[in-house]
Amino acid sequence: MMIHRRVLVLGGARSGKSRTALELAEASSETRILIATAQGFDDEMRERIAHHRSERNPSWETVEAPLDLIAALRANAGPDRIVLVDCLTLWLSNLLMNERDPSREVDALVDALTGIAGPVVLVSNEVGQGIVPATALGCSFRDHQGRLNQRIAEACDAVVLVAAGCPVLLKPAPPLDLRLG
Repeated sequence: MMIHRRVLVLGGARSGKSRTALELAEASSETRILIATAQGFDDEMRERIAHHRSERNPSWETVEAPLDLIAALRANAGPDRIVLVDCLTLWLSNLLMNERDPSREVDALVDALTGIAGPVVLVSNEVGQGIVPATALGCSFRDHQGRLNQRIAEACDAVVLVAAGCPVLLKPAPPLDLRLG
């Protein structure tokens, strides 16, 4: 019997959320697809991308989808593989920078997730527990991110919060076993 799961992994910057998501995915399937939303516009982001690449073993196939996440999910999800989306926060940032309507895009993503034919792990930042942003743009981003996380958490079978490298199951589901088979 195939296990179709949707798992959201949340955490702050450098919390270990991507590593936790990788471990979940690697325990579930030998066919692994990473949908990357990051864009290397500056040295810091290029270093972050290189760091994330170094954490993955060579069995991962990478699909870059900074804006067209839904199309990438539909094209790559399947019952015989797992898809890892890293990360929703950068996807949201890309949407806003390209003047796309985040509410409409999130609605479309939630709709797409309900029809995905295989397991998906999504990574997102928890940004609402820190300092209140000093600018209107920062406050707007924080609010959009919080709403995105809530909508995706609702659509997922399980939600894991990672703090200091320690994963905590927030949304209970049947055993957090993503293995296919």
